Amino acid sequence: MNAVGTLHTLLHGEAMAQRRAIAKAITLLESTRTDHRTQGDELLTALLPHTGKAFRLGISGVPGVGKSTFIEALGLYLIDKGHRVAVLTVDPSSTVSGGSILGDKTRMEKLSVHEQAYIRPSPSSGTLGGVAEKTREAMLVCEAAGYDVVIVETVGVGQSETAVNGMTDMFVLMQLPNAGDDLQAIKKGVMELADLVVINKADIDPDAATRARAQITSSLRLLGLQGHAEHAHHNEAVWHPQVIQLSALLGRGVDAFWAEVSRFRTLQTANGQLGMRRQQQARAWMWERIDAGLKQRFRAHPKVRATLDDATQRVLAGTLPASTAARQLLDLFD
Repeated sequence: MNAVGTLHTLLHGEAMAQRRAIAKAITLLESTRTDHRTQGDELLTALLPHTGKAFRLGISGVPGVGKSTFIEALGLYLIDKGHRVAVLTVDPSSTVSGGSILGDKTRMEKLSVHEQAYIRPSPSSGTLGGVAEKTREAMLVCEAAGYDVVIVETVGVGQSETAVNGMTDMFVLMQLPNAGDDLQAIKKGVMELADLVVINKADIDPDAATRARAQITSSLRLLGLQGHAEHAHHNEAVWHPQVIQLSALLGRGVDAFWAEVSRFRTLQTANGQLGMRRQQQARAWMWERIDAGLKQRFRAHPKVRATLDDATQRVLAGTLPASTAARQLLDLFD
């Protein structure tokens, strides 16, 4: 299917045809073949005017916190409210076999078969930051197809899951009760990027969930005071990170969660932060792609390819400093 046909089906196709077109478009964008990359660029450029109307929600948290259960409960809730929901999940790729189980879709049994939902699992393929390399492009495809809420779920392997913050409108961090003390809660990294912290499984130990909420709220206030004078808590025109508790398994608190998200969207749209955030993300995405493209072209350069193995062996043998080898190879690339 060519780019024009795919775009037309994405925008105007019937439900089943549209879902197939979305899958084909994302597969095309994920391809590393040069001819596919050219077709993918054409498709992205053509669908760009039809994007930007959806709300982009990033969700991260440690394995076992209940991200998939929560996303399914949220997705079904939003569909009942008249929304169309796209979920882009990322599974870690094995460092041994290189494969991924891609099991998140099987966890969302009800949501995955709903005609108003689209779920796309992708392998991380070694990409750092908890998201796949082509997640941003997949998000644009879903937006063009008319999904007005796009949820990105990270692999959830620790405190480095920060890349999703650079492609979504709101970053949600899920935590467990009894997940750590005050010091753990105040650790920087993923915590200070969170717009909303959700303590899941609050039904298991309500007292622990309440304590965790108080600790994290206190920690977020301290983080907000460091170099963020504009985040003063008396300023009601600026969003201040919130902490809520819920039970995704029982479906309790999902409505309160969405109420906070809606309040965030309204406030950030009114003060211009939402538009500014998207502009910054677009610029960062451009430079990220430039960095990746330069690295790819560097490896493919004839002079570099002819010298790379020898330089690598000399570095491994300890006869050539790594910094010197890098500089010599870069000179060849010029």
